[in-house]
Amino acid sequence: MIYEFEVPGKVIGKGRPRLNSYTGIVYTPTKTKDYETLIEQYFLLKYPKIKMIDGRIKVSIIAYFSTPKATKKSDINEMLENNISPTKKPDIDNIVKVVLDSMNKFAFKDDNQITKLEVEKRYSLEDKIYIKIEEY
Repeated sequence: MIYEFEVPGKVIGKGRPRLNSYTGIVYTPTKTKDYETLIEQYFLLKYPKIKMIDGRIKVSIIAYFSTPKATKKSDINEMLENNISPTKKPDIDNIVKVVLDSMNKFAFKDDNQITKLEVEKRYSLEDKIYIKIEEY
């Protein structure tokens, strides 16, 4: 079984848990929750009748970032050919966390089923994230 989909828009990494100093409650930032919900919605749009994966899983994630505005044309070609990679935020581990947390209990029962993980940051003409979840 393979689930493969894209989420257009700016890539957002998992934010740190915050502490409400007044109540003492730890919470996830709204920006992170909203992005996790967006990933879930694009997944459910493409796969409305999902069957949760039971076995071991391989996840592939490619985060595409738009090329910076003030870049030479020769550098833009290098970026689009994947000879230059983005070294900007969000960090790659935070991208993985936000994707896996959003897919947990949707595409698979628990993220401990994931035994292979491929993650890459690339330049593109538009911001988006590509996610592929497969049982192997």
